[in-house]
Amino acid sequence: MKKIILFALCLLGVHIAKAQNERVITTGVPFLLIAADARAAGMADQGVATSTDAYSQQWNPAKYAFALDGQGVGVSYTPYLTQIASDISLAQLNYYNRFNERSAFAGSLRYFGLGEIELRQNPEDPALVRSPNELALDLSYSLKLSERFSMAVAGRFISSNLRIPETSDGGDARAATSFAFDVAGFYQSEEVAYSDFNGRWRAGFNFQNMGPKINYNNDEDTNSSNSNFLPANMRLGAGFDFIFDEYNKVGVSLEIAKLLVPTPPAITEPNYIDLNNDGEISNSEADAAEDIADEQYASDLNDYNRTSWVSGIFKSFGDAPDGFSEELKEVTYSVGAEYMYQDSFALRLGYFNENELKGARKFFSLGAGFKYTVVKIDVSYLFSASNVRNPLENTLRFSLTFNFGDNNYDEW
Repeated sequence: MKKIILFALCLLGVHIAKAQNERVITTGVPFLLIAADARAAGMADQGVATSTDAYSQQWNPAKYAFALDGQGVGVSYTPYLTQIASDISLAQLNYYNRFNERSAFAGSLRYFGLGEIELRQNPEDPALVRSPNELALDLSYSLKLSERFSMAVAGRFISSNLRIPETSDGGDARAATSFAFDVAGFYQSEEVAYSDFNGRWRAGFNFQNMGPKINYNNDEDTNSSNSNFLPANMRLGAGFDFIFDEYNKVGVSLEIAKLLVPTPPAITEPNYIDLNNDGEISNSEADAAEDIADEQYASDLNDYNRTSWVSGIFKSFGDAPDGFSEELKEVTYSVGAEYMYQDSFALRLGYFNENELKGARKFFSLGAGFKYTVVKIDVSYLFSASNVRNPLENTLRFSLTFNFGDNNYDEW
């Protein structure tokens, strides 16, 4: 029984968020947006324009075409909601192979487990133990279109096994599935000599998780009220490396992101009218106004649920009820910095900001990395800067990377 309430919150999160604030955009399978590796987490959940690593699949797979090592494997572990339960976590396995000067392919598996949950119809019934989980399997191919610019496409299979069984034997509890794709690009300049240091520019973009809505009722209508948008997301970023000498380097980067999901409709406020002109709003008049408002909101919500994922992407740029100013509030930003010593030791920090009306996530992050021969270990830690509790605050995240291969490439 210890996590039945938590499980219900996970399943009903869309409705709870809408009840609290109709402006918050919610989606299915939000675990796809959780930073799964400690390096990106140490720089406030950014990686679209940072240097290549084994975990670029989640942030910008086009970076693999600039990998310095021929192959790499990454394994990461992220505890989740540690103050509520001890067995909820996100794990990730990555592999990439830069098989020539211009091309690379990569694959990854992300697994989000909610631990064991006990289900009962009545308190005295024996527990039906279930282990809800979600996973995503990715494959990507990246190609250099020039010496300084690459692009990539990625495909993703998504499975979300969160549905509560309708019978005590666990029947009719199939996982909801969908697929998505990413389109990404990455630019890396030559090393340029300035007066006191050398430098290198980086820039990147990624349109990720674009695909059909996920339906937890497993029916054919992906635009029904039982379906949810995938967390389609636009990431744009830029960075600069300050290269002071062969031992010391500092990279700084800025990243913005916006969900490519339409804004849910605003709750319709009742228009109370004194129909009898007696100077007072009677109970019947108030009830009638509230019924009309409820019907209007239900109609708007039905139109929202019937929106296809393709239309949703285009609508997401101009459908906010308060216009362009509200669209800007749906953009998150993060700044990060990474100090590298001899490419074997790293210190990282970052800050992430989200508008108060759109989720209110604000946090600082710290991270460190250690490399010995082909093995690299990264850790990160998050400090919340918002009144809204962050499920990852005060949590250590770990990543382990192995770089190997017969081919090693120059950064220029």
